[in-house]
Amino acid sequence: MKKVKFMCTAFRDGFQSVYGARVFTKDFMPAVQAAREAGITHFEAGGGARFQSLYFYTNEDAFDMMDQFRSVAGPDADLQTLSRGVNVVGLDSQPRDIIKMHADLFKKHGISTIRNFDALNDVDNLIDSGRSIHEAGLRHEVCVTMMALPPGAVGAHDPAFYEKTLRDILDAEIPFESVCFKDASGTSTPQIVYETIKRARKMLGKDINIVFHSHETAGVSIQQYMMALEAGADQVDLSMSPVSGGTCQPDILTMWHALRGTQYTLDIDIDKVMKAERVFEECMKDYFLPPEANMVNPIIPLFPLPGGALTANTQMLRDNGLMDRFSEITLAMGDVIAKGGYATSVTPVSQFYFQQAFNNVLFGPWKKIAEGYGKMVLGYFGRTPVKPDAEVTRLCAEQLKMEPTSEKCVDINDKDPKKGRAAAIAMLKKENLPETEENIFIAASCKEKGILYLTGNAKVNGVRFISDQKKEDEAKALASAKAAAPATPAANAYTVTVNNNIYAVQLNGSQAVVNGVAYNLDVKEGIAAVAVAPVTAPVAAPEVATISAPVSVKAPMPGLILRTIVKVGDVVKQNQLLVVMEAMKMENEIFAPVAGTVTEIRVKQGDQLASDDVLMVISAEGKATAAAPVAAVAKPVSAPVAAPVAAPVAAPAVVQSPSLPTGGVAVKAPMPGLVLRIEAKVGAHVKKNGLVLVMEAMKMENEIFAPVEGTITQICVKQGDQLKADDVLALIG
Repeated sequence: MKKVKFMCTAFRDGFQSVYGARVFTKDFMPAVQAAREAGITHFEAGGGARFQSLYFYTNEDAFDMMDQFRSVAGPDADLQTLSRGVNVVGLDSQPRDIIKMHADLFKKHGISTIRNFDALNDVDNLIDSGRSIHEAGLRHEVCVTMMALPPGAVGAHDPAFYEKTLRDILDAEIPFESVCFKDASGTSTPQIVYETIKRARKMLGKDINIVFHSHETAGVSIQQYMMALEAGADQVDLSMSPVSGGTCQPDILTMWHALRGTQYTLDIDIDKVMKAERVFEECMKDYFLPPEANMVNPIIPLFPLPGGALTANTQMLRDNGLMDRFSEITLAMGDVIAKGGYATSVTPVSQFYFQQAFNNVLFGPWKKIAEGYGKMVLGYFGRTPVKPDAEVTRLCAEQLKMEPTSEKCVDINDKDPKKGRAAAIAMLKKENLPETEENIFIAASCKEKGILYLTGNAKVNGVRFISDQKKEDEAKALASAKAAAPATPAANAYTVTVNNNIYAVQLNGSQAVVNGVAYNLDVKEGIAAVAVAPVTAPVAAPEVATISAPVSVKAPMPGLILRTIVKVGDVVKQNQLLVVMEAMKMENEIFAPVAGTVTEIRVKQGDQLASDDVLMVISAEGKATAAAPVAAVAKPVSAPVAAPVAAPVAAPAVVQSPSLPTGGVAVKAPMPGLVLRIEAKVGAHVKKNGLVLVMEAMKMENEIFAPVEGTITQICVKQGDQLKADDVLALIG
């Protein structure tokens, strides 16, 4: 029988595809030990999202994790990591010095093989990384990335395209020991897998190790694996429960079963593997497992979304109340892929596709270009498999204000003074940190968040435990119960009715709080004498007809109010910017549907809205002019009367900048996140919409601007603070 080699992906791809790569090292090392005892010798041990995530979320050192992995797995285990070509182990691309450093350091910390891919299948993006891996003494497993194109799309991602990509790798003389055909979305048809592997085997000869990698998201991974083996593949990737199937690789046990009665065998002790999986399940029992992670999605085969990105995006949709739009957004990916140049749907391109599909669904096709998608279309990440749609390219250039380029990505990075070894050393010097090779690489690949870790200012965040969720649910239930209980009337609280208008009044010393608005209060016995004067009584203005009714501006989607650009009384033009909302970690501008005067603003910064919530009201141009009010003169009276006092009225629903008791205007966090940089200082004068600080959320930087012009009177946070939505960042006086 022919032995099928396999790599256990549970501790890298499994973690990324289920838990967002946010798993503590100590929690899974017993499972690594159990897998070793079960006879497993080839592990995916890091890279991909499992480098940055340790610094971003678990507050651990990825190099320490690799050292521990080597210690537990043993000296003879093949420990493999994943590299994203010129991006190595980050989302941003790197210059050549950092690409070389990546290979050298991973070799130093116990890694023996690096799988290296480029989402665009641009071989230029594999040359420097491949050579660095080889020169460091590591096994280089070069990749061709695969997916199925949307229905009707042709021109790439067929056996001929993959054969050409492999030929380009050979012609570029990139050294390698193994070739992996990587289908992150699991959408390639089994027949295309068969034909592609068959051609590769013919081209490479019988001695080169050929690997096929897939996910079960589309429901065809086992059939893909069987066809790959029939065509000549030597190895497949498999995982272990609870991070197998669904968005992950097939389980070792599932593949073992599929091979029964065939000429192939995994050559494993099934009982020992079952025991190892029970140990792993026990290790992970308190980690929250999203329901989508265990599902096969029937529309993924037509509109490829990789398992590693699916759960992250569904969680964002769920957080924003948009989970009902998931199928619609996934369907929209077809047009986005077809017009974007057919780059493979794998990190980071898969995220570009999803963000653009989201924008197309929420704002209308191509009305808002996502930055990553636009840069990819314009060539800043390399050459796409086919030329992007000309009109979409024009829109990307127009909206991003960037010109298309054909310059190599790594050459652009080499010239960027903000990237590379020197820039990383400068970051370390600024914080008086040791300039070790590890620290330089952490600073280069993780930027400010790496520095926060190195200075001891990082905090654990984003790791989701079932026990914590239960505590949160219990706290919410208790709060709801308290809210539902009959309220005890506060002391000195009254309900006052004046002229059929009801007011909630609370007397607090020298203040009266009326419907939530504080007024100065002074009460004396008796009625003070005032000068006798004729009193005019206002006469209600006659009703006037209006040419058009007030127009409500509504939220097009659920989201968070980041900035309100206009104020009550402003005259606005049609299509003028009114409000900026945040949804899906992207800023969304809301424009005036008509010209007119802003008469009401019903939201404030930080408000969480549902679709169709009214943001503001515009009195459209074209109203008839009202007649001036007529005053009637009252007869003089001889007895002294109190001066007429207007009754307090309920405050209209007009937005006011949130402020603290000191009177300062509060700048609040629009979303949960981490403070990366504070750009303003106490005493500094800032203009409205001037930059105050930069937060990080979902691995993206978010600039926070001043809602008003004034002087910074207080900075309420420091670099590294983990914030919740509506936390006060600064005060402006």
